[in-house]
Amino acid sequence: MKKTVENHNIEEPLILTVKSVINYTSSLYELQLDKEGYEFTVGDCAALYSADGKTSRPYSIASGTNEPVLRFIIRKMPDGVVSTYLGNLRPGKKVQISLPFGWFRPGQNRADSPFVFIATGSGIAPFLAFMKSYPKSKPAYVLYGVKTLPEAVGYGNLKRWSNVDLAVSREKIKGIYNGRLTGLLDRIPLDKQTHYYLCGIDSMVEETGSWLEKQGIDITSIHREVFFNAEE
Repeated sequence: MKKTVENHNIEEPLILTVKSVINYTSSLYELQLDKEGYEFTVGDCAALYSADGKTSRPYSIASGTNEPVLRFIIRKMPDGVVSTYLGNLRPGKKVQISLPFGWFRPGQNRADSPFVFIATGSGIAPFLAFMKSYPKSKPAYVLYGVKTLPEAVGYGNLKRWSNVDLAVSREKIKGIYNGRLTGLLDRIPLDKQTHYYLCGIDSMVEETGSWLEKQGIDITSIHREVFFNAEE
């Protein structure tokens, strides 16, 4: 059973303290909060709130379950009330956050079946959480797509952990595939016993899921989590 903060009214948000904001690019950053007793399951999301507490957005937790901090990989959206506010916070500031929730469970079949992780952009968050929580339980393959190399959060650690291919769509880098992640689908190991976890932009999740089904992978072995719409 998932643990939550004791004696908390589920209708009210918790208050946690900002530890750090790490900027990877002008539009992508990592928000770190002091954990302060907050517990979650790998794959969970949490709603983070705007300054006035009237608006919230869900973000997947990117930290390991035993880390002392909560990590969120957040993209600043144009006119985004929540993402802009959170990205401008300084250490020591307080943030409203919901209790954890979600159904996406990367690697949940790790005990008896191989698994593959496929992500675009900030969709890498739940897979980073898995890596940090279960470093000895490795996926058969990781496929990761970003726009520019600085957006490839955790790529170095992922390479040391497992077999990883990176696709960078908006800049050319020697030794790294230039193009959309879906241009590398033929590198995904196919096996009917393998479970495939897809997380990120809706167009990638839809296209990759359809491709896997056409290769004979049963829909029950394809697990999807959409982070945001392509129009955004």
